Amino acid sequence: MAPRESIVIDCATCPVQGTHACTDCLVTYMCNRAPGHAVVVDLGELRALRLLSDGGLVPHLRHPAASAR
Repeated sequence: MAPRESIVIDCATCPVQGTHACTDCLVTYMCNRAPGHAVVVDLGELRALRLLSDGGLVPHLRHPAASAR
């Protein structure tokens, strides 16, 4: 399987949308986006976010890829 070039995070496809998990969601934390707007993260940005998360600087990504559900 080829590595993904980017990941699309969209609240509309999040399995925990509308729950308490939204309050510390990485997407909410990162950009305080308007409801319904997707965030596109490229591979380099995803790696950086993982490093920040592993270091405890931002919450872990909770949004699984749609194919992983």
